[in-house]
Amino acid sequence: MRETPNFTGWQAMVLHREDGNTEKLIRQLRLLGIHATLQWAPLSAAVLPDLVIVDADQGWDDLLPWNGETPACPVVALLGSEAPGRIAWALGQGAGAIIAKPIATSAVYPALVMAVSLHQERKATAEKLQYLEERVRLRPLVHAAVEKLQAAHGIDEESAYAILRNCAMRRRLPMEQISAFILAGAEPLPEAG
Repeated sequence: MRETPNFTGWQAMVLHREDGNTEKLIRQLRLLGIHATLQWAPLSAAVLPDLVIVDADQGWDDLLPWNGETPACPVVALLGSEAPGRIAWALGQGAGAIIAKPIATSAVYPALVMAVSLHQERKATAEKLQYLEERVRLRPLVHAAVEKLQAAHGIDEESAYAILRNCAMRRRLPMEQISAFILAGAEPLPEAG
């Protein structure tokens, strides 16, 4: 079971163009131990807070530093209306929760927990996809090393793969890395057994 986040000491940025309920929200965040400041300019990807709260009705589309990528921090979207287009936009920006305005005190904490939880899931998924893409990109190295082993020992493809796999296991290295070493001549060709 996932731990409930402790927000004490968190820094939040509230992207909001009108005062409205902003002060009330900031007071609620302070009660949770979150220091929140208002921001009226684009966020910098280099310096991001722990949490972003964005007023999705205010048209911040071009002011967030991520475009379709997994956000670097959890995002909560505030919506004054339930216009499907604005909700879709908020979700597309990685919003982990949507709070309807006027902001209900009871809605803030669950929304923040949901935002953090969804953000962690999205980040883990993005990291896994990146790892898999890297493995696929490096796969040609393995095929090239197998061909080199086949030519060097006059063996079939299955036997060459087995040699490469055993070599990788012995060295405790990924097959792609061993393959790169073999192709570069940095690793002597394993013996066919």
